[in-house]
Formats: sequence, C-alpha cells, structure tokens
Amino acid sequence: MPADLDALLHAAVQGVGGTERPGQVQMAHAVRDAVEREEHLLVQAGTGTGKSLAYLVPAIAHAMATGKPVVVATATLALQAQIIDRDLPRIADALAPVVGRRPTFSLVKGRANYLCQHKLQGGFPGEDEDSLLTVGQVDRERSRLGDEVLRLREWSEVTESGDRDELVPGVSNRAWRQVSVSARECLGQSCPQVGECFVEVSRAAAHQVDVIVTNHSFMAIDAFEGRQMLPDHDLLIIDEGHELTDRVTSTITDELTSATIAGAAKRATRMGETSDLTEAATAMQTVLDELPEGRLTGLPDRLVLALSSVRDAARALQTELKPKGKEEADGARQVARAAVEEVFDTAERVLEERELDVAWVTQDRMRGAVLRVAPMSVAMLLRDKLFDERTVVLTSATLELGGTFDSVAGTLGLTGRGGPAWNGLDVGSPFDYKQQAIAYVAKTLPPPGRDGTSDKVFDEIEALVRAAGGRTLGLFSSRRAAEAATEEMRSRLADDAVTVLCQGDDQTPTLVRQFASDAKTCLFGTMSLWQGVDVPGSACQLVIIDRIPFPRPDDPLASARSEAIARMGGNGFMQVSATHAALKLAQGAGRLVRRGQDRGVVAFLDSRMVSARYAGFLQKSLPPFWPTTNTAMVLDALRRLDQTAPDPLPVAEPAMRGTRGGSGGAKGAGSSTTGNSTTVATDAQDAAAVADPPPVARSARTAVTGGHAWTDDQDEELREGVEAGVDLVELADHLQLPPDAVTARLNQLGLELQPDGMLDL
Repeated sequence: MPADLDALLHAAVQGVGGTERPGQVQMAHAVRDAVEREEHLLVQAGTGTGKSLAYLVPAIAHAMATGKPVVVATATLALQAQIIDRDLPRIADALAPVVGRRPTFSLVKGRANYLCQHKLQGGFPGEDEDSLLTVGQVDRERSRLGDEVLRLREWSEVTESGDRDELVPGVSNRAWRQVSVSARECLGQSCPQVGECFVEVSRAAAHQVDVIVTNHSFMAIDAFEGRQMLPDHDLLIIDEGHELTDRVTSTITDELTSATIAGAAKRATRMGETSDLTEAATAMQTVLDELPEGRLTGLPDRLVLALSSVRDAARALQTELKPKGKEEADGARQVARAAVEEVFDTAERVLEERELDVAWVTQDRMRGAVLRVAPMSVAMLLRDKLFDERTVVLTSATLELGGTFDSVAGTLGLTGRGGPAWNGLDVGSPFDYKQQAIAYVAKTLPPPGRDGTSDKVFDEIEALVRAAGGRTLGLFSSRRAAEAATEEMRSRLADDAVTVLCQGDDQTPTLVRQFASDAKTCLFGTMSLWQGVDVPGSACQLVIIDRIPFPRPDDPLASARSEAIARMGGNGFMQVSATHAALKLAQGAGRLVRRGQDRGVVAFLDSRMVSARYAGFLQKSLPPFWPTTNTAMVLDALRRLDQTAPDPLPVAEPAMRGTRGGSGGAKGAGSSTTGNSTTVATDAQDAAAVADPPPVARSARTAVTGGHAWTDDQDEELREGVEAGVDLVELADHLQLPPDAVTARLNQLGLELQPDGMLDL
C-alpha cells in the first residue's frame, strides 16, 4: 500500500468539501495496518467521524497497489446507494489527479435484479395462470400490468445494463417477475442467451474494478456457498457491522408451508408424477395446523412422518425432472426443479435436526402455519468461511458494548480457542459528549410493567416536554405505548401549543420534516425512529426512551441462544438479551447529538438503567454523556436550552433522485435522501437536507424503512395482504418485521389497511 495515505486522504476530504478529523485519520491508518498485518479489525466510529471515506481511501489504495478488487458490504440498501451514488464518485474524482487515473467501482447485486434475456424470449413459463405476458398481449389497452410488460419489452431493446434500478419510472414486482429469474431458476452456462446475459456481463465487469459494493446477504452467499459470484479479493470491508450476524442468519433461514409444497408440485405437472408430493402437502398442512405456535424443542413423531413424506416425494420428483442426456435446456423444467429442490432441501434440513438449528412454528393468516428453521449461531460459520481467507474490517457506530468489543466479536466467531487474530479500535467521535448532552435516568419511577404506561410516567413525560418547549423525539418500545403517550400528551399540552405527532399519522419522512421545522413539535414512534432519523439542530433537544428494549421472551432464536449459553456455564441473559438491548439503546441515544453544536438530554424512563445488576453494562454501551438522576437539574437545563436555542435548521423540500438512485443535485447541493434515512440541512461537512424518498422506491435498493431493505416479494405480499383485509399485526408477524417498518412501507406504497387493521399490542 502506498506510504502517502495521508496525502490521499487529504485529497479526498478536500474533494468532497469536508474537514479532516482525527478519528477519520486514525481509522484510515488502522485499516491500512490491518491489511499489512493480515489481521481483522473492528472499528467503532461515532457519528460525524466520516467513516466511509476513512475506509474507502485505504481500500482504493490497496486495490490499485495489488490489482485485486476490494469488496465493501453494507446491511441496508440505503447505505449501499449512498456509497455507490454519492461517496465513491466524489472520492474517485478527487483521487484521480493524485493516483494517475480515476479509481473504478461497481455495484454487484442478486440475479433477480436484472432482466433475463431467455425469459424475455419466452424461455420460461409465466408466473401464474394469468401471466402478465399474456395479459400484455391480449388486453394491453385496459391492463396496467400489460402496459408495464410492454414497457419492459421496449426497455429491454435499449438498456445496456438490464438493471432494474435504471428503469425510471419503475414497474410493479409482479410485472418484473415476468422478465427475471432467481439464482435457482437460472439455466447457467447451458442457457441459449448466456453470451448476452446482463448478470454475466455485470459480474465480468466487476473483475476489472477497484471497489465492488454489495450487501451482507450477497456477500454471505458468495462466501458460504462458494458460487464465486464475487471476484477473488483479500480485503473485505463490512459497514454496519453490528447487523452482520442478523443479516447472515436471515439469509440462511428456511421455511416450509403446505402451499409451498403444493406449488412446487403444480410447477412440475406434466413433467413428472406429482401426486405423492401433492398428498404430502395436504398431510403437512394437517400436522402444522395441529402444532402450537412457538419453538420446537424436539420434532413430534407426526411432524417427522409428514416431513419424511415430503422429502421422499420431492427426491423422487427431482430424479424425474433431471434433463435426459444432452437434452436442450428447458426453462419450465428448471423452474420446476428449483421449486422442488427448495422443498427437498428444507425438509431434509429440519429432519437432520442439526446441532445449532432452531425450528419453530408460526401461524400466518395469509399462508396458514409456517415451519421455520434457522441457525442459533453463525459464529463458526463466519470464522470458517468469511474470516479464514481474507482480511476483514468491520465498522459501525455501535460495536463496543459494555465497554468492550468482546460481545460482538463473540457473535462473529473471533473469540475462543482457534480464533483468528483481530484488533478492536474505538476512534471516538468529534463531538464532546459530556459537554453537549446529559443522560438522565428517572430513578424514582417504578420499573415498567405489562399493564401499559402509568400516570407517573405520563407526568414525567409532560414535565420533560414542557421544560424543553417541545423539541422532543420519543422512542417507545411498542406502538401501543407510543400511541397512548401521544394521546395523553396531546390532551395535557394543548394549553402550551405543543404539537405531538405520532408515527403512522403520515409517512415517516413527512413527519420528520414537520418535527424538524417547528421547535414546538414532538414526534413519538417506535423502532424505525430509533435508527433512521437524523435531525441535528435545536428542533431535537430531548430524546425520551420509555424502557429498555429487551427482545421478546418468546423469541425462538433469542431463547435458544440464552439456554445454550447457560448450559455451557455462561450468562445467557447478559450475552443475548442485555447485548441486544445495549445495541438498541446506543442507537436510540445516538439520535440526540448529530453535529458539534447540538445540545440536549436523553431521558430514560426505566429505573432499571441504574438499579439493575446489568445497568453498568448498558450505561457503558451509550455515548459518554454526562450522567445524572437529578430531575430538577435536568428540567432546569432543558428550560435554559429552550430559552437560548436558535431557530431550527432550514428544512429542504423532498430531493429528486438521479437515475442511479443518488441525489439529483450537483455535488454539495443542499438536500439528499438515502432510503428512509431523513436529515436536516446544515453546512458542507454536516448532514444533508431533510428529504422524502420517492413515493414508491424503484427497487429494493432504495426501498428502505427503519433500516430494513424491502424485497420485491415482500412488497407484493404487502399488496396481497391489503387486498385480503389482513390487519397490521398479522402482516408484521407474517413478514417477521417490526410493525412500524411495515407501516412505513405501506405509506411509501400508498397502501391503506382497513380501519380494523390498527395495531393493538
């Protein structure tokens, strides 16, 4: 790696109009040193550090010195879009005069994000009986879906990339499925159009660039399954590293329903004998309907029998579906094989009862009973498949929990006997947290119970909000708690002209803009506000957190992990529940200080933050605010802040996006948006303007709410759920997502639940 890293970093910072910060320089050198020593690195970089530039500059230098690309993986598609559309273009322009050429980069995505040339030519069957291709041919004038397919066919004649993100405006997911295939369905090298395949062209091009940007899931599949979708690389940078284990776990979670089994049999009709698989689907439905919801600590005999029938029938059908000799590639047969193979693999996996797998049953109004299986831990898998063959740098604002990196490192497989060499580094933040913020715990309040919010808690909220003059972001553990507090405060604060907004009243970005523009406004909400809101300035000087966000006690994976740790003599509660809570608390408290001038209070209304045996662990996970339990002092501080506060920062109108998902404005423009992350306009080195994402994201890459990137299939399931009259509780359970994230995406898509679809937890 070049010795003049400081010169490269200086050029990049100047090129993006920023200011060099000690933590940023320290982090860049640490990344370089990790590569040279072939050691893994965990870097905690607080808000305002400029961590993407701190890892991209040494990554580019390494790639250009070795001729090998560097891979950058993010958890959310919002950050992925920010890096590929905003950060890398500006850094590349700035470094070009220094390194002698413009560094190159590309985005690598899953196969379903691209047009399939063979499917366009009719090489695959339609998705259902009223295939959109048929609709488009027969009823083009009256059918919106038919019009979309016509657009796709016309676009396919002119696009050079086949990338869905570049189709503006976009099309529905149902239409897109008529022109794309999954990885399992792809014919691979036997496809007649392999030479013209957009996916193959894009992946070949990725071998020639310096930086490849992708997501955690794609990176994990590449590492675990050995598909070689990414080129050989010796440096992997994982941003949003605190999300890695959850994203990997989600990637290798499987599920089985009777409808899935019956659907696979239907696809294979006329290609093989499907009666056994159809009968197995019916038997599976009967067994799953009889099982209670929750974790399966062992497989009941009747479930073993049903799963065995499914597995055996699928295996027999797989044999029939195999191509005979040199038979020409057949799209319909490949689709059927993919569906049957997926059923077989899942049934076989559950029956194996692998040591680390956890199986459980959930009831879904849309699909009935669902059998799911997921790994309790991915630590050894990550150690063997991810950390063994390359240098890995993980970074996030929340990696050091309880004052140590050990908790996160343990989930990654870095600790314990035989673990690889690694270092942890906290480069801090440019902010003076002790001077800028107070961490207040209302220790006189009773511990939270299950009976809803008490009057004493409402009294505390009222006193805090009145002292702050509004300016409050309320983060609640449930929608019921947020709505109850909203209703109560609207009544109590009416005389003080304080407006209280509640998540779900409107689109979240719209609510955030309203909150950010008026000092007398409060915004109350749930989990997506804990992570996705960026409101610097005087509009947010008080953050209220109602209770410690422990995972639900009936969560199958959390409970299994806790029990396994306890059996080995460890503390399951501390390593699972407390670690989960510490991470969420750190993210929530981080909403307060977003720039060097911000001042305020984070108020915890859960007395366990100072009284419980685990309180010290949680406190050490927070930014180093000035701590107190003195209510009178905090109220006085809030009143002084309110009296001396400048006007809220200007709030920009929603920004327009360019065709690749980045901000449509020129470099340095006053507004931008990435997914559902919402920010307020400040100076060049601070956050960009509050901005609203498009009403409907053009693809999963820009469809992000509460840190969750929506897939095409999930969007389609939302639409089907609304049409079926499913309520919010069941939609959230079906999708295994927080209800507020579901509500946010419904708002983006312009979908409305029926009145009885209100959430009531």
